[in-house]
Amino acid sequence: MKYLLCVLFVLATGTIAFAQQAIQNDSDYVIQDSVLITTRSGVDIAAIIVRKKNNTAPLPAILFYTTYYQDANDAFFGKKSADRNYAGIVVYARGIKTDLKHYAPYEHEGTDIYDIIDWISKQPWCDGNVGMYGGSYTGYSQWATAKNIHSALKTIVPQVAVMPGYDVPMENNVQMNLGLYWPHDNIYKKEPLRRSLPFEWFENGIAFKNMDSLAGYKNPVFQKWLSHPDYDGYWQSMVPAPAEYAKINIPVLTTTGYYDGSQIGALQYFKLHNKYNKNANHYFVIGPYDHWGGQRKPAKILMGYEIDSVANINMMNLAYDWLDYILKGKSKPDLLKNKVNYQLMGTNEWIHAPTLQSTSNDTLTFYLDNKTLCVQKPEKKGFQKQTVDFKDRKSQNNYFTPEIIFDTLNASGGLIFASEPFEKDFSITGSFTGNLFTTINKKDMDVSLALYELMPNGKYFFLTRYVGRASYAKDNSKRQLLHPGKIENIPFDNTRFVSKKINRGSRLVILLNINKHPFEIINYGSGKPVSDETTGDAKEPLQIKWHNESYIKVPVWKD
Repeated sequence: MKYLLCVLFVLATGTIAFAQQAIQNDSDYVIQDSVLITTRSGVDIAAIIVRKKNNTAPLPAILFYTTYYQDANDAFFGKKSADRNYAGIVVYARGIKTDLKHYAPYEHEGTDIYDIIDWISKQPWCDGNVGMYGGSYTGYSQWATAKNIHSALKTIVPQVAVMPGYDVPMENNVQMNLGLYWPHDNIYKKEPLRRSLPFEWFENGIAFKNMDSLAGYKNPVFQKWLSHPDYDGYWQSMVPAPAEYAKINIPVLTTTGYYDGSQIGALQYFKLHNKYNKNANHYFVIGPYDHWGGQRKPAKILMGYEIDSVANINMMNLAYDWLDYILKGKSKPDLLKNKVNYQLMGTNEWIHAPTLQSTSNDTLTFYLDNKTLCVQKPEKKGFQKQTVDFKDRKSQNNYFTPEIIFDTLNASGGLIFASEPFEKDFSITGSFTGNLFTTINKKDMDVSLALYELMPNGKYFFLTRYVGRASYAKDNSKRQLLHPGKIENIPFDNTRFVSKKINRGSRLVILLNINKHPFEIINYGSGKPVSDETTGDAKEPLQIKWHNESYIKVPVWKD
């Protein structure tokens, strides 16, 4: 579970290791704190403006828009920009540092940031050119303002950008308890939730929507998000529509990581921009990084895996090199040799491709049959059974691994399927997809699949994963309940991109499971709104037949 906990911690806290960054003394800067920018809505937005004292001429401005408030450290990003000879502006989401009654996460960035850029572009210290960069919520904010681009905005660098409703606070319509932790810790600034709280919820079996009652209050952000379990108009309105993607003609640089909790959002922005704008000037960088490493300095040892030395690239520095390239006419960063730039784990090499589709030249198809990943479709129909008792809280079903590399794979109540050893080296590059055929005795379930390499030395390497709600598999904007006792198919394609060399003698392994653990919602299968369900809705255990028509497709590169 360490993988999930690390992801949630970084997403929820937005904690920044300021002490690790070399910043000059405050005496070197002109810092204007608590500046108020009035938007057309009449709501004032708080900002910090930082310039180097010796820079008196107008300069390009770098806007770092944030929903986090960390007091003394907040000028950090302004100083970083000033050190690169920009005017550095740190701007807070409406309500932050002013009046929280105005705060509504993700809902006003599109219009507010347009007004903020308009104000910045007219200041005497700005030469009329503005760039944006930053990660997570800050990454999202750049896509929100791209819905209607101000003429002064010349480039954006969305890093590990979340896509509301798509990857946060739910992934493939499966809600995370991040929806409670994130506003509690970062917005309402309440005492940290006790570590035991999700376990108390799990053991008590109360409705997911009542988890905040264990913290002693109703969390309005948590409750509002739970009221939108579909990827509906509420979420869709926050990011560009197809016609708006088509008009995004400014240069864009996206960075993310194979182990970034919000990678599927960052990847989806890139896909949609290129889908609707055939001339999109959009570069994509991805490597063995988590949510932190995809926007700052990566860990040399990530969850027990020592990354290749060529992957040790500071993503904040890359962002500024890109900004220099666009705003100051300097050389394009060397890493960006093509539109898609990815680090092939295990080779100490970066690969550069013109499109996502060109990162692979073949596909391996495996059928899930009798604990085996078969390359041939089974001639005889069959199935494997799985039983999940949601009332039993002495055991958990999950897909999380403590490290990237580990000795033993715990099935955790799920089913394990393994391929035969491979006879030649090849590489996996891309996002695996598939279609699961199943018969169940309930109306819904939340499915997880984790993909591993079982290496010749007997150790497992965690590659990537999928989690999703069966009733939304065919349309994430409309719930379609399953029919008990009837064969149903669950297609999936919204999974993470990964790239790794697979050595001769290795096997691929899938862990197929159903969610039942303290860190995401539990779908009891009654057909009611899942956040309303309790253990009282569990009734008889979930009985599953996984039919051997089920398959996964893995994109690969073969020499």
